[in-house]
Amino acid sequence: MRIALGLEYCGLSFTGWQSQPDGRGVQDALERALAIIADAPVGTTAAGRTDTGVHATMQVVHFDVEAVRPDNAWVRGVNSNLPADVGVLWASPVAGDFHARYAALRRHYTYLLSARAVRPALLAGRVGWYHRSLDVASMQTAANALLGTHDFSAFRAAECQAKTPTRALSTASVVAAGEYVRFDFCANAFLHHMIRNIVGTLIYVGAGKHPPSWVGELLAGRDRARAAPTFSPDGLYLTGVEYDAAWTLPPTRRAALLPAG
Repeated sequence: MRIALGLEYCGLSFTGWQSQPDGRGVQDALERALAIIADAPVGTTAAGRTDTGVHATMQVVHFDVEAVRPDNAWVRGVNSNLPADVGVLWASPVAGDFHARYAALRRHYTYLLSARAVRPALLAGRVGWYHRSLDVASMQTAANALLGTHDFSAFRAAECQAKTPTRALSTASVVAAGEYVRFDFCANAFLHHMIRNIVGTLIYVGAGKHPPSWVGELLAGRDRARAAPTFSPDGLYLTGVEYDAAWTLPPTRRAALLPAG
């Protein structure tokens, strides 16, 4: 039987999604908990790999299992064996050819940033921080240049293993809310560090270090060395994955919300 799960987690205490030799990946924690309920080893596949310190309001995972359990066992039962900073939101039996990664049509990410003079203590690790206010209108103008299908080599980490740097970015939104800035991105897939590199570059524009046209020039130049440094993972959230409705999954998107006030 193949089961799909919706999962949320805070990435602060993990070395990213992927299983690690030291057992500190989110995948390791989930597979240990699943094995207890299944009474057998369980391997999982996720829609996307998140890096160290990156969070998820909605990660989608699938696994195969021989044990027959009620759907609730894969939610409440698994949660009772997970650390407090990881939680299963839903479980759903799926067709045997469903694949959390390869069946995904688009991924959604949000970056939450605090733009103020002093670092955020209460939200440390859960929002990024820049030490001054930013020109959000200029950042949005710059972000618009990224929309569409492009070679994103200028925003690709050197260690990225993707076969091609071409991605189709359908959303690149920058919105201010008090001291916070919210970045929303949607694409068919993302390159390693692509969002954090884009966010760092847009912040340079918002801080007045470069005009909005600089982002389009970087994109065309395809030279990672010319763009801004990779920004902190702290405020980055995987917020959902889109699938064809034929899979009849529960909701696969959940917003990352800015603090009230």
